[in-house]
Amino acid sequence: MNLRRLKYFVKIVDIGSLTQAAEVLFIAQPALSQQLATLEGEVRQQLLVRTKRGVTPTEAGKVLYRHAQIILRQCEQAQIDMEAAGQGVSGQVSVGLAPGTAAAALSLPLLRTVRARHPGIVLYLNENYGTTLSELIMNGRMDLAVLYGDKAIHGLTFLPLLKEPLFLVGPASIPAPAQPVRLADLRDMELFLPRPYNVVRKLVDAAFGRLGAAPRVVAEIESAFTLTAAVADGLGATILPASMAREVVAACGAWQFQIVDPVIEAPLALCQSDHLPLSEPAQAVKDILLELVTELSNSAASVSQALPGAVSPVVS
Repeated sequence: MNLRRLKYFVKIVDIGSLTQAAEVLFIAQPALSQQLATLEGEVRQQLLVRTKRGVTPTEAGKVLYRHAQIILRQCEQAQIDMEAAGQGVSGQVSVGLAPGTAAAALSLPLLRTVRARHPGIVLYLNENYGTTLSELIMNGRMDLAVLYGDKAIHGLTFLPLLKEPLFLVGPASIPAPAQPVRLADLRDMELFLPRPYNVVRKLVDAAFGRLGAAPRVVAEIESAFTLTAAVADGLGATILPASMAREVVAACGAWQFQIVDPVIEAPLALCQSDHLPLSEPAQAVKDILLELVTELSNSAASVSQALPGAVSPVVS
């Protein structure tokens, strides 16, 4: 299979038009069409469907597109590694950080440490939701991600990092709950929670389910800005991991209390592909991430006696 044809194919799918792809690739459209036809002959599959609006990949085309991205990326990294041999670690590394998690505390230290140790590495930091980040890793478009989750998923591995306890967070206009906070006492409280596929929502739903109940969800919000504004306006309360709870409280003067009956903890993990090896620079960044998590865990442990609800380390 010709690498150049794979590059052409990926560009066509990305743009969705043979004509526009030909212009970007500086190749005549008939020549590009011939390259595509040759590729389809090699794989013995129709890869694209032509429509009035352009082209879209067939199911076989979607499969080849995912593999082609991985193949081209590995070839590019191999070239970079060969050129940089003996000159220090260099190359591009993409790291996803789930918003509203302890991962936010890692971003600046990660940038600082990578710049100091490996100035040849160019970091791409993507702050996005866990489902999006995990899909990017599955497709070979991202190296690593720090997100909530610990359940095995085909195509992904999760290395446990921290466990964050969940807190009830509410505005001053709503009476604070009795202490200690029991989940059973929150059955009738109006709550803002994320969508059901969110890991934190799953934890909350499961905890209520064990009590034979369900949370009273009045709105599903996944925007940290909107959630903070809703709490500040006194519209309701929410349940959040420790790190995001602190952010909301600091932003709008809300109250927070850890749910201790039962204790619910959100597992923060380092996610990567279970079949694609990390490049040399990506491995170097992973090592730094694990160092920073250990430091964060030690720091949290040192203040946990004075401030309950700190993150719990799970990295050995």
